Amino acid sequence: MPEFGPVVEGWSPPPRPERVAMAGRYVRLEPLGADHVAELHAANAAADAIWDYLPYGRFGSEAAYGAWVASVAGGDDPLFFALRDLESGRAAGVASYLRIAPEAGSIEVGHINLAPAMQRTRAATEAMVLMMRWAFEAGYRRYEWKCDALNRPSRRAAARLGLSYEGVFRQAAVVKGRNRDTAWYAATDAEWPALRAAFETWLDPANFDAAGQQRQSLSALTAPVLVARDPGA
Repeated sequence: MPEFGPVVEGWSPPPRPERVAMAGRYVRLEPLGADHVAELHAANAAADAIWDYLPYGRFGSEAAYGAWVASVAGGDDPLFFALRDLESGRAAGVASYLRIAPEAGSIEVGHINLAPAMQRTRAATEAMVLMMRWAFEAGYRRYEWKCDALNRPSRRAAARLGLSYEGVFRQAAVVKGRNRDTAWYAATDAEWPALRAAFETWLDPANFDAAGQQRQSLSALTAPVLVARDPGA
């Protein structure tokens, strides 16, 4: 006899994300536009390595970066946001929703590009949390993260955020003339309540001492949610 997956009851396709801002305690996500070009280009200027695994960049001038922003800012998929650190008041990162499939209840986060000033900050983590929170609260069933299988920092970041490893698609793309194997990660709506609790605990100001050092790591808080760990992270 054939086998089938369980009936999905009480679910209907969620809305597509809109070009509206999302704000937290440490970061504000703003629809990417021309007004972000100068700040983002300046923040990125001393960090060529942030473009290594992206299919575009590096940009040799503000005008070139602005032309790229103009080419993507109006799109709905990918839907790009600038990440503004609320402590400094400056935009220092970019991320997007992409491969948006309401009919399947699936959405991906990608094009993540953090300038040095935003790397390893509470603002950077909260930006990822806000994007995941919107997706699950809107009714998506699956939240995906994909990256070059050789991009170890991205693989570690996915696991830290509680996204379970789902394997590697071999020879998935050619990027900048090189082969790309793609590592896949995802979280599901059933996992979201536990992830949300972990994020709230980690982002609470009480989780940081007077020097800004975390008391509990996010990796430790999300580890119990992972259904599969990444041996290559």
